[in-house]
Amino acid sequence: MSYNNNMGIIVNQQDNRSELQKKIAAELSEKAKKKHDPSGELPDGVDDSAFIEGTTVTSNHAWVWAVVIAIVIVVAFVGFAMAGNHK
Repeated sequence: MSYNNNMGIIVNQQDNRSELQKKIAAELSEKAKKKHDPSGELPDGVDDSAFIEGTTVTSNHAWVWAVVIAIVIVVAFVGFAMAGNHK
C-alpha cells in the first residue's frame, strides 16, 4: 500500500481472487443468467407466438395517419374556438 499526493490509498491489485470473491462472482453470474433466461415462465401465461398469427407489421406510411389525426384535432379545436366566439 502507498499514498499518493491527494492522500488517497493505492492498493496493488493482483490477478488472484480469493475463494470468497470467486464464490460471490459465481453466484452473481448465476443470478444474472436466471434473470435473463428466456425459457422461464412468462408473466402472461403465453407459451408460444400463435396469438400474433394473422397480424401485419406497421407500414412505412403510418406517419400519414398521425398527420391526419393531428389535422382533425386542430380543425376541431379551431371549430370549437370559433363557435365559442359567436355568442
